[in-house]
Amino acid sequence: MKLVIGLAVPGLVVMALGISGGARAQGPNDAAYCVTYIEVTPAAKEQAASLLKEAGTASRKSAGNLRFDVLQRLDRPNQFAIVEAWSDQKAREANGTAMHTKQFRDQLQPLLISAYDERPHAGLAVGATAAGAGARGSAVYVVTHVDFIPPKKDDGIAALQQLADPSRKDTGNLRYEVLQQGSRPNHLTLVEIWRDQDAFEKHEVAAHTKTFRMLALPMSGSLYDQRLYKALD
Repeated sequence: MKLVIGLAVPGLVVMALGISGGARAQGPNDAAYCVTYIEVTPAAKEQAASLLKEAGTASRKSAGNLRFDVLQRLDRPNQFAIVEAWSDQKAREANGTAMHTKQFRDQLQPLLISAYDERPHAGLAVGATAAGAGARGSAVYVVTHVDFIPPKKDDGIAALQQLADPSRKDTGNLRYEVLQQGSRPNHLTLVEIWRDQDAFEKHEVAAHTKTFRMLALPMSGSLYDQRLYKALD
């Protein structure tokens, strides 16, 4: 085991260890997560929103469901996201093959202008499962795709893990999760809920956020893809 980074900076301390197999020491759990991105024709956004609401209502009744958030992007309302949490992978897969899911996808298919982009994840640094449940009104949901180059995967993950805890303590935070994509372990997703736009913007200029962004840039494999949403139901 060798020390890769030992860097103390204002608002964030990163101590990443070069450990074979990945930096999963902080906060993984047994729940199964999935983040899905959906894009429909602009003219079909209302129809798609209705289908997504119905799918969410049905899926929340499925055995093992912990959360099923259906989101609509604020600046591009023909884009949607689904953020799911399940007791285990078996429960997630069972819902994926359920009749209501099949009907939802069949009805959605003619509206799509890109592929149904479903990405299974594992929890890497997550808080309470029920955090942010029922957040509505002015609440801002943020879903961010973070891609680290493979040689810097563990360093990037360590930085994300250490960003999560102070972010949960920021005023107005309702949920802050770091998820790791199953098929590409150097791809991570941040799932955040903020009480309102003001709380989100204050977090964005906090010392720990700015420090992470500066540290992450040299390790990034693509642009920091941050998208803001509202809950549909």
